[in-house]
Amino acid sequence: MTVHEEIADKKRFMKLLLLGDEQESMILRYLSRGRLFVMNDGGKAVAVCVVTDEGNGTLEIKNIAVSPESQRLGYGRKMISFIENRFSGSFRRLIVGTGDSPLTVPFYESCGFVRSGVIKNFFIDNYDHPIIEAGVQLCDMICFEKELPERYGTVSKGFTEI
Repeated sequence: MTVHEEIADKKRFMKLLLLGDEQESMILRYLSRGRLFVMNDGGKAVAVCVVTDEGNGTLEIKNIAVSPESQRLGYGRKMISFIENRFSGSFRRLIVGTGDSPLTVPFYESCGFVRSGVIKNFFIDNYDHPIIEAGVQLCDMICFEKELPERYGTVSKGFTEI
């Protein structure tokens, strides 16, 4: 398994990015200023993550997605671990916002994130169509945060960055 930063052609991963944020115009708002990391296993892209520098030592996960055939195999958790490891020492805090969904909220909580706020009607106000997840229309964005240690570990443990 390898993780690399894609710089040249971020849009070629749009199909995967749309799994994490289903409106292309929203992705394009942050993709150009964000850093895109791609996880490959067996030569195939299995997960992506876009992070942005929000200032004051805060790094935000704008998009994280795992290909459907690779979901529930630990790739999302490994990607978050990679991001924490990669940016520990450079950032103090990692934040992420997600819909109030039984699919994503428990995932972030299990990765050590704690709830830090709610943005009311985010999905209604910012998307041109209803966002349905696990049979429920998403309305509010649930915000999470996690403090990053000064030194997390070693990037080389289980990952190669090329």
